Amino acid sequence: MATHFSPAAIKFLRDLGKHNDREWFEPRKPIYETELKAPMLALIGEITNQMLDFAPDFVRPPQKCMMRIYRDVRFSKNKQPYKTNIAAWWARHGLEKTSGGGFYFQITATEVMVAAGCYMPEKEQLLAIRRMLLERHEEYRAIVSAKKFKAMLEPFDGNKMTRGPKGFPAEHPALDLIMQRQWGVSSELPVDLALSPDLLKEVVKRFKLAAPLVALLNGPLVERPKQPLF
Repeated sequence: MATHFSPAAIKFLRDLGKHNDREWFEPRKPIYETELKAPMLALIGEITNQMLDFAPDFVRPPQKCMMRIYRDVRFSKNKQPYKTNIAAWWARHGLEKTSGGGFYFQITATEVMVAAGCYMPEKEQLLAIRRMLLERHEEYRAIVSAKKFKAMLEPFDGNKMTRGPKGFPAEHPALDLIMQRQWGVSSELPVDLALSPDLLKEVVKRFKLAAPLVALLNGPLVERPKQPLF
């Protein structure tokens, strides 16, 4: 049976949202380790094994994919020490230390979210993706508009600029995509899915659908040509 979570795991996340401090967390850390961390690592391994068939460049050890529950509060006004989700990020080989396109999965107390794409590209990556879209915007649109794709995944709003970036043609048919700062898709699913053996199947199904889009976005980033900025 595929790995899934217990009601105790969801209760822990719900309670953590109400008591986000070390005094509450530390005596309950064994619950986190048993009910959340251990099954999450097992699930990541199962997802990764299936990604060998459609995204082999993203195969990494589960410990490298799972995100820490501890927040980095050094530069944040929010000093709560813990994230209220449990999450994993699959980065492409060669882009682990950047913000290239990848696959993301998280569970909160209220939902399961599956996402894929390029969420926080660096300045040079933004330029590379935008230049790629000048030539391949029709391919991008064909992927995200496919009937089966649209039934399971929604495009990011893109965190759009108010006007086109400097140096790009204002009348280009890809301008709406070029104005974005993010490219990708996501799916928000009921939290009850986290308690079901179907969790693995539903995550993998969406990752597989999104794989061509992630590959398209990563294409110019993997090549990493030296390009002058506008």
